[in-house]
Amino acid sequence: QLQLVESGGGLVQPGGSLRLSCVVSTFAMANRAIGWFRQAPGKEREGVYCISGNGGSAHLTDSVKGRFTISRDNAKNTVYLQMNNLKSEDTGLYYCGAGWRCSVYSSDYEYWGQGTQVTVSS
Repeated sequence: QLQLVESGGGLVQPGGSLRLSCVVSTFAMANRAIGWFRQAPGKEREGVYCISGNGGSAHLTDSVKGRFTISRDNAKNTVYLQMNNLKSEDTGLYYCGAGWRCSVYSSDYEYWGQGTQVTVSS
């Protein structure tokens, strides 16, 4: 069983940057796709970005294209989500999930962390 722990959230002004981290509990992360999702109050969980076991990545929503990037360091069992030029609509609870392939559907991810809050506000 995998355990995931997110960190790096916080309060940031519009236009600012944050880097989120997702630490996975086992070296088995190397075989897993890790996806970042977010959920704003009153809204459904939305896919943001995903990186596969072989390092291929894909944004899961066009709203982050050109602003967010994803990377992984298998030696540290960690996946990073670099978020630049943040907007108020990026506010939400950000989760990372582990699955066998990248997908926009949260049901395709077997394991989830508890989330880290990102608030973009002036």
